[in-house]
Amino acid sequence: MKKENPNILHLYISKYFAIPKINYNKRIHAFTLTELLVVLCIVGILIALAVPSLMPMISKAKSTEAQLQLKHLHTLQKTYFFTHSRFSESFDEIGFEQQSLVSENGTANYKIEIVQSAHNSFKATATAISDFDGDGIFNVWSINQEGNLSEDVKD
Repeated sequence: MKKENPNILHLYISKYFAIPKINYNKRIHAFTLTELLVVLCIVGILIALAVPSLMPMISKAKSTEAQLQLKHLHTLQKTYFFTHSRFSESFDEIGFEQQSLVSENGTANYKIEIVQSAHNSFKATATAISDFDGDGIFNVWSINQEGNLSEDVKD
């Protein structure tokens, strides 16, 4: 029996089964681990420099949530006042739903409360549940029956 040349057998198999020929001596052009670590360090340093300057903008964006919620509460209170000739003390009566707080795995950063409600007046506050800039002061916004929105305590 005649012994076949292994190269011919490989050519025959690769012709029908598309087996690629691998060249192990060929160098692959890629980044080294050292180059990747240097880039990660540079990106980390840039982020560390940028975050403190962005904190006031983050606090301002979060305070927008309080303002919008208080304006919505004011609209609901006015609607209730036109119907019942008085302001409500209860969220349930006016149909306001406090969103789940961040501390309760929710999305709200402010706790909304009706702190004073009389026949012809009301005052509601939105108190931050976390200190946004780490100075120990919690942001507080309020709104009254006239719709006057004010920041009582700045963070």
